Amino acid sequence: MRRPLTILSVVLIAIMVPAVKSSAQSATRSGEPVSLAITFNDGHQQNIALDEISRIEFKSGPVVVFKDGHQQNMAKVARIEFSSPTKDLPFGRNRFVGKWEVGVGAFGAGHFFITLEPNGEARKTLGSSHGTWAVVNGEARINWDDGWHDAIRKVGSKYEKRAYEHGKTFSDEPSNVTDAKNTTAQPI
Repeated sequence: MRRPLTILSVVLIAIMVPAVKSSAQSATRSGEPVSLAITFNDGHQQNIALDEISRIEFKSGPVVVFKDGHQQNMAKVARIEFSSPTKDLPFGRNRFVGKWEVGVGAFGAGHFFITLEPNGEARKTLGSSHGTWAVVNGEARINWDDGWHDAIRKVGSKYEKRAYEHGKTFSDEPSNVTDAKNTTAQPI
């Protein structure tokens, strides 16, 4: 029983450490803290900022290795949770990365392309071509250098792009809504 648990632990760490580091980097860009919440068998909890962690190892028990080199044994850990105020773990980001074909909106016919890079950078083929993006509440939110911002979200079985002009927020009524299709979608 111990060997399958060890293998499962190694697989989970191999998947989660890069995901958590990417999440921490994107949250750092947005100024929001991301932490690792650890619940021990006796019920007490400890939160560790992810930007302080260089790796997590499972040997006889989990060991957290901090960037400054000190280690903390987590042998009596009951549960580990990743905390991100934006819910921006890369599992959510991956579905938005790529080149999106979107409609122009109410004032024109046709389409243009928005490219969302894994590092949080965004480009488009219409207007100001540079911006940044992050996943917030399950949608990709893009802030363009010219003050416009777009949201790409899943609605039913398809995606749509909501455009917000300069001065509007993502909670305002969008200036226009069009279909969106990821032309380079990768398996998650």
